[in-house]
Amino acid sequence: MKTRTKKRKYSRIIGGIFIGLIAMTTVYMMHPKFGKRPSGERLERIKKSPNYRDGKFQNQNHTPQLTQSFTTALYDYLFAKSNKSKPPGKVASKAINWQEVQENQSQLIWFGHSSYLLKIEGKYILVDPVFSGSASPIPGGTKSFAGTDIVVVEDLPPIDLLLISHDHYDHMDYQTLKALQPKVKQVICGLGVGEHLAYWGYAAEQIAEGDWWDEFPLADGFRLTLTPARHFSGRSIFSANTLWTSFVLETPSKKLYLGGDSGYDTHFKAIGDRFGPFDLAILENGQYDLSWKYIHMMPEEVVQAAKDLQTRVLFPVHSAKFVLANHAWNEPLERIAQESIQQNMPIITPLIGECVNLDQMQTLPTYWWK
Repeated sequence: MKTRTKKRKYSRIIGGIFIGLIAMTTVYMMHPKFGKRPSGERLERIKKSPNYRDGKFQNQNHTPQLTQSFTTALYDYLFAKSNKSKPPGKVASKAINWQEVQENQSQLIWFGHSSYLLKIEGKYILVDPVFSGSASPIPGGTKSFAGTDIVVVEDLPPIDLLLISHDHYDHMDYQTLKALQPKVKQVICGLGVGEHLAYWGYAAEQIAEGDWWDEFPLADGFRLTLTPARHFSGRSIFSANTLWTSFVLETPSKKLYLGGDSGYDTHFKAIGDRFGPFDLAILENGQYDLSWKYIHMMPEEVVQAAKDLQTRVLFPVHSAKFVLANHAWNEPLERIAQESIQQNMPIITPLIGECVNLDQMQTLPTYWWK
């Protein structure tokens, strides 16, 4: 009798703890950082998209998120991660020379991972900014490497155009975007992503959303086109209810491809055939794994994608700031440097914070990561 009483007591305690954890998690996930699902007119527009089927956005070709079993992928992530996934010390970076940025017409500054600032013909264009020091909604999770947090929102000039490729936390940072709102003239993003921004205080007139192949004529001869990518989206527990995208940016003097996240697929050639050649293609190169090779490219595929796009110069990003995969922190840059030389693909590999003159790019690997 006493044994049964103890079991019931322990069961109630365990059940209470479990219910408490669920309640705490539910309350925590109500934090604005998790964003908001598309609704109302925004949702009705999404439902009319040819890329939205069965309640979710779809890639152009079948795209399994995992190529191996979940158990294998989880085991590799927990027990097969490189012992060099983090740098041994501070990552090399450079203090930004804002006077140099102001003086020169065509500049690029990389902030690590997929965040960068373009200054082209007097306009400032900011892409996927993450300046909070974390790429996770969990406190203390996925911290940036020492030496990579070189800029805060207050340092930035007024932003003419903010581009968000998709709503994952390593590309769409709540803390950064909240602080940026007063500085931003216009945001352009994929369908549904604007719901998060509106929830975070952006005005309706600041936000423009589009589907793949939608064009946005901008002032002074600039034009932006949303183009396909092979990836997925989602914050909180909801997946693929907003659109992931890449961008083609055309200016009076330049044509750039801004890639976002994507696995390798036929869309790169389609974009190259339609818009190429490009002066510069910025493509993700990092946080890859054979277990998820359809949603993130391997370094050798990045060079092939650059060739498909018919770009004159490749800039590989999506590395050197966060641990999101199993490989060594500097492996993506090392592998793509080797492949770019073998395939005769001009490449730029600037330091974080370095000002790159887009009119005079030094197109050989710098090997700064060594």
